[in-house]
Amino acid sequence: MLVKNDKKANFLIFLASVVVFAAVVALKYLKLDVDLGFNVHLLSTANASINGTVAVLLVYGLVAVKQGKWVMHRRLMFSAIVLSVLFLVCYIAYHILTEETKFPVDSPYRTLYLIILASHIVLAGLILPFILFTAYRALIGEYAQHKKLARWTWPVWFYVAVTGVIVYLMISPYYS
Repeated sequence: MLVKNDKKANFLIFLASVVVFAAVVALKYLKLDVDLGFNVHLLSTANASINGTVAVLLVYGLVAVKQGKWVMHRRLMFSAIVLSVLFLVCYIAYHILTEETKFPVDSPYRTLYLIILASHIVLAGLILPFILFTAYRALIGEYAQHKKLARWTWPVWFYVAVTGVIVYLMISPYYS
């Protein structure tokens, strides 16, 4: 049961955020050499598809709330959260199973790619607790606080979802 100002909920949100951050950082050092019988880069394609779908759900969720369709908004945003969890699982699997793909040094788009990638990584690392706190505020009926948080959370989450697709489109030609 969710209750207002639940210290346990706050702790769990922070714990989940720290665990996810630590898991993503650990990916730099964890590698498995396993033949899954398919091209592992399909997971990256799945991630881009998930990110694109999350971006669409976020737009529809925004439209729904602006139209006062609260139930539809809740379903769309819940779907975006569930897909984001699925993304995280695929992301971890992909990065454990593959070596890092480097963008070509001689490409005229390298600087643009690195700027987009860096902003994507930093904001993706920062947005998780805000997404969880925003959802929590809605779930406990603190709609004013939910709305206040969502004004900051939504655009960053949307940016992370869209730039995830852009990063994929820019790096995927260089997968080995």
